[in-house]
Amino acid sequence: MSLDVPTALLERAEAGQVDDAEFVDCVRQSLPYAWSVVSAAAGDLALNPAAEFGQHEVPPPSEAERGQLLRALASDAIRGGLDRHFGVKFAFQNCHRVAAFRPSAVGGATYQAFVSPRGQLLNQSPELRDC
Repeated sequence: MSLDVPTALLERAEAGQVDDAEFVDCVRQSLPYAWSVVSAAAGDLALNPAAEFGQHEVPPPSEAERGQLLRALASDAIRGGLDRHFGVKFAFQNCHRVAAFRPSAVGGATYQAFVSPRGQLLNQSPELRDC
């Protein structure tokens, strides 16, 4: 299971729409390692106003943390909630490289290069094959 959903939140979801803040808080509490990675990437961008993107490039310390990151960034709903919460567009190459782009940069050359097949291939190495 990817998220530990409190009963009250699940009941609200069954009854209708869920508040984005509640959903993002559930993600934060359920996937703390993934939260720390996306927070770091968004924070890197915020600290560098001239940068085209912020990033986190440290490999996860274990399979459990890698799983959290994969669950967070492979889910459209979770990634979308994180994008909205942090006001960025997250991009993901491997379980060790997460980038945060300003929304205005999406579609630009740097963003396109990051999310391209070429960018993915250039970010590979034998050590990361199991990533």
